[in-house]
Formats: sequence, C-alpha cells, structure tokens
Amino acid sequence: MSFFREVSGGGGGTLILVHEETERCIRAVQAKDDRFDGWFFTAVVTTRIYCRPSCPVVPPKVANMRFYPSAAAAQVAGFRACKRCRPDASPGSPQWNERADVVARAMRLIADGVVDREGVQGLATRLGYSVRQVERQVSAELGAGPLALARAQRAETARLLIETNAMPMGDITHAAGFSSIRTFNETVRAVFALTPSELRSRARGGGRDKSPSVLGLRLPFRRPLCPDNLFGHLAATAVPGVEEWRDGAYRRTLRLPHGHGVVSLRPEADHIACRLSLTDLRDLAAAISRCRWLLDLDADPVAVDEQLSTDPMLAQLVAAAPGRRVPRTTDPDEFAVRAVLGQQVSTAAARTHAARLVLAHGTPIEDREGELTHLFPAADDLAALDPETLAMPKSRRTTLLGLVAALVSGEVDLAVGGDWDRARAQLAALPGFGPWTVESVAMRALGDPDAFVGTDLGVKIAAETLGLPTQPSALRERANAWRPWRAYAVQHLWATGDHPINRIPAGEETA
Repeated sequence: MSFFREVSGGGGGTLILVHEETERCIRAVQAKDDRFDGWFFTAVVTTRIYCRPSCPVVPPKVANMRFYPSAAAAQVAGFRACKRCRPDASPGSPQWNERADVVARAMRLIADGVVDREGVQGLATRLGYSVRQVERQVSAELGAGPLALARAQRAETARLLIETNAMPMGDITHAAGFSSIRTFNETVRAVFALTPSELRSRARGGGRDKSPSVLGLRLPFRRPLCPDNLFGHLAATAVPGVEEWRDGAYRRTLRLPHGHGVVSLRPEADHIACRLSLTDLRDLAAAISRCRWLLDLDADPVAVDEQLSTDPMLAQLVAAAPGRRVPRTTDPDEFAVRAVLGQQVSTAAARTHAARLVLAHGTPIEDREGELTHLFPAADDLAALDPETLAMPKSRRTTLLGLVAALVSGEVDLAVGGDWDRARAQLAALPGFGPWTVESVAMRALGDPDAFVGTDLGVKIAAETLGLPTQPSALRERANAWRPWRAYAVQHLWATGDHPINRIPAGEETA
C-alpha cells in the first residue's frame, strides 16, 4: 500500500510501518477511512480509549492522538477499547497474510490459538526460533509480545461469547482460554471498561442463541469484496458430505484442535454472516481464524487492485469486479490431498474421488441444519489406505500415498505458520508433484498471495483470449508485472471463462 512507508520485512514480504507515519495516520483518522481498520489503532491520551481509524465519533485533537500497531500494544499501554467502534473486532492486518517472515508466521499461529494451547515455547518451537528471539521480534514490530497478543485475542473471544450466548460466565472463562474466573473478570474490565455482566446487558437485540454451542457472528472485511468467484469456487468444488451450498450459504465441516464444528458462511453487503456450531467452545478463536483465512477476509483489496490495474491487460477485468479474493481452505493437509485427486481431471471427477475417500475414511458427524455427514479424513486416517481401492491411474495413487506418508511423518509441513519456500521445496521433492500442484497448494493452502499456476488450463485459455503469452515460461515472465499479487491475477484470469467457479449458485441449494 503506497499510502505508507515500506521497508524490508526480512524472510519475504514487505514490512509497512503504518503506525510510524504519523501525518498520514492523522489524515486517515480525520477522514474516518475504514480501509485502514486493522492496519493501526488510534489511542487518545485524555480519555485513555483506543479506536479504529473509522471510529464514528468526532476525531480527537491531533496533540492527543497516539498510534499503535496492534490492539494488544494499545492495551499494554493502558488504553481500553472504544465502545462505539469496537476496535478489537476490526479486520486483521493484511500484512500477516502477505508476508512470510517470522513475525507474520507468528501472527498466523497466534490467531489459530497456538499460544493458548502450547504456550510461547510451543510457538517458538513451531517457528524454529528460541523464545527470546520470537518475543524480541514480535514485540519490536507489534508493540506487544506473544502473550499480550494472545490475551487480546482471548478478550475478543470472551466478548463474542458473552454477547452472543447465554452460557454461564464460568463456562465462558474456560471456553475463551482463561485460566481462572478472576483473570477473566480482570481482563474484560481492563480491555472493555465493563464487567462481563455489563457487557452482556449492553448487547443489542437480545438475540443470544439458547444453544451453548451455536453462535451467530458477523465477520468484517475490507471493502470492496467480490463474492462471485470466492463463494462460486467453494460451491462448485464442494465435496459431498463435507461441504454444501444451502439456502444462499456455503457450509462445511471443520476439524478443530479440541473437537469439530460446522460453519455456515453467507455473503452480505458489509460483512459475512457466520453461524458456527462447535462441539467444544474452546475452538471458537481457531474456527473464526480459519473461516477468515478460507475467505481471505483480511486482504487489502485496494492495494491488490491498484497494482493489477497498472497492467492494461488486466485493468478492465479489475474494474469490472474489484475486490476479488483468493478462495483458500480451512485445512492445508486436506487441500493438498484434494489437489492430488484433482490432477488432470475435471472438477466433477475430483469431487467424486474426494467423496469416495470421505465415505471410506472420514469421521462421521451430525449436522442438524443440513446434509453434512463427515469430516474430511486427516492424514493419519489415510495412512493405511489401500491403493487398490482408488479408481485412478497407478502413478496418481503413488503420488497420493507419497503425500500422505510425508504429511504423517512431518516431512512436509503445510501448517498455517509454516515457511512457504520450504513447503514448496518439500512438495516438489515428492513423486508426481509438478508446478501446477505445488503452486495450487501454495496459493490455496499456504496462502501465498504471489503463487502462480501458470500451467493451469484455465489460465492458458484466458491468456490466449487476452492476447497474453501462453507458453508457461513466457507467461511467468509477463506475470512479473503482477507481483506480489499473482494469485489474485489468477482469479481474474479464471473469471474470463464460463465456469461454475466464477458465479454464486443461482439455486437455493446444492449438495
């Protein structure tokens, strides 16, 4: 984003020091520009409150403004969250999904709940650094350490549970990840300047769900957002039993750290309506993080569209559908398996292969609101897979079994906080993994915004239609102009074709 100063982020990606650009931050606050919600937070020294840039209240005096890179940093500095704009519910900073350095990887893992489950030591182990190194790097950039960032996330989880659910406060304490009711009460009061009971009484509408395991949420995003290819792709490639399109919403099962869940995601004008059913409410933060990742909700569409529009060949496509996102996955291992099943076959055939795998090896679940029946099988579930049961060429069976073995052994690591380049190299070393499969996994499972499937048939057809080179090497060279957003360029190229992935289903229900 050219609005702010960029410096080297290290380890891939670009570090944008938003909160240090004081004059530009002031202009964003005075303009109430919601494009910068989540990029930085504004604290007011006289009221001791911090807000998102788009807060609807009258902007404070410039002399009283302070800027922080995270909600946790503002909380550590002694500021409490604004009750009007609810800065803790802002979209996340797009930097964590754009970069591949250790801080970005740490933030993705913290969002997935790793610190709550494994502590800072577990976070450091996953990153391959010492605890001291991780704390130093994260604190230097975010203004708060991993524990403070995890605490801020727990506070947001607690607020969601308090305001949307009628469950007892003691149960919420446990579900939100707090070690004691005392810590829970103190944190809520410190962050929101209200007791848990006061937060609940202030909740509007009185629409709390009576079921303690079902939650209705609003997932914010940065505008614009084009839902067509996002939900169209997920619906068109849905695996029966695991995913479905029903009543205008994409629904799927979720494999989570403490149990499983079912989520319904419906595109609305200014948010994504999210309905979550969880077997263990401790998984709420992880479930929300994975749903946001799936829909690429923390992207910076303005920066992406501006860059792609500099290419005359893409400018018209971007203008016709601004805010395209990259449809991702809630489970990287699952997508890698599905990518192998989809090698050199149609979308329908790939769904059929996956559905058979689900029926034979998936974990059965109950879905009271639809026709979802299974969790997609984990790598461990497929470890004893009999290749003779797979109705596919022998070479692809070998590829699938090789991938499963590598995932089980840890030889291939596709975790949300993993290293993109290392994962690419690990995948490329497996039999049957060519550029298309590796880059497909990089784009949709690893979330690399610059992944590019230059050998994809749909991309080739679009390139020919637009007068772009069709030879893979020449097209990759041409695509350098789209960096670091080539994955988004792919979405625009795919959209030139008449394929179900490019449109939301017209009917009310598909399985």
